[in-house]
Amino acid sequence: MTSSSVVDKRPVRRVAIFGGTHGNELSGVFLVKHWQENGAEIQRTGMEVKPFLTNPRAVKKCTRYIDCDLNRVFDPDNLGRTVVEDIPYEVRRAQEINHIFGPKGSDDAYDLIFDLHNTTSNMGGTLILENSRDDFTIQMFHYIKNALAPEHCPVLLIEHPSLKYATTRSVAKHPVGVEVGPQPQGVVRADTLDKMRKIVKHGLDFVQLFNEGKEFPPCTIEVFKIMEKVDYPRNKNDEVIGIIHPKLQDQDWQPLHNGDPLFLTLDGEVIAYKGDCTVYPTFINEAAYYEKKQAFVKTVKTKLTAKHIRSSVLHQNTT
Repeated sequence: MTSSSVVDKRPVRRVAIFGGTHGNELSGVFLVKHWQENGAEIQRTGMEVKPFLTNPRAVKKCTRYIDCDLNRVFDPDNLGRTVVEDIPYEVRRAQEINHIFGPKGSDDAYDLIFDLHNTTSNMGGTLILENSRDDFTIQMFHYIKNALAPEHCPVLLIEHPSLKYATTRSVAKHPVGVEVGPQPQGVVRADTLDKMRKIVKHGLDFVQLFNEGKEFPPCTIEVFKIMEKVDYPRNKNDEVIGIIHPKLQDQDWQPLHNGDPLFLTLDGEVIAYKGDCTVYPTFINEAAYYEKKQAFVKTVKTKLTAKHIRSSVLHQNTT
């Protein structure tokens, strides 16, 4: 490997760990509160790691949000809104978070944010990637997946031309979503929390190794790229009339073929998948997505390759 093929990246010095972006997803809430009191396990040499409770009002009420979804308002319009008395709480909170950890898209923004979420879907320990060209984050995900092996650690790529998420973590240069389930809303399970804790640990270990000068050669990971959201069957009054079929329930990341059952009506009618390619559904029957008219999302498998990376500061210091 010649030196010209190595990509020098800035060291990652400022890291935040967000919990409570949704106030009823309790693994992240419990971990962040614990680390705020005793953060020894998340501290690493040469970097600042800040645990932060993103939506304290929703956490206090143990609800997903107060006025609107905090994980969807980090777009220019909301971040630039004039603060008036009736502005939604989460929009005001997004502006505060952007001020502390951003500004989004600037050199002053935090290097890395881990945003901790739970899902009621059977997704296991999932990593969420926002940018298919982010070599640093892809290398980190490769490291985490290897560290957790043989346990399955899927990567969901939410990059899409028309589906815009405007996530809380998108304030950072390298946004990392951590989605662990199944876990009911308002409930904390020890196994789910432990899985989330391990993902964060391995992610922080990777950052420390990178900052200390370890080079990471080119790597390839499998990802599930989001294609479209699928709604429940509805009647003329826009009411749900079909529920997730038993053969689809809990089958996140499993192949879905043409003719496989999707929904079951209360009259006993089976509604099947019609498609010309195999897809991999996830966020199946997520409780929070009923209001978003989303029964699951369709994904396709693809591979992403990251370039050989190393810390630029250490390289400059030795040349």
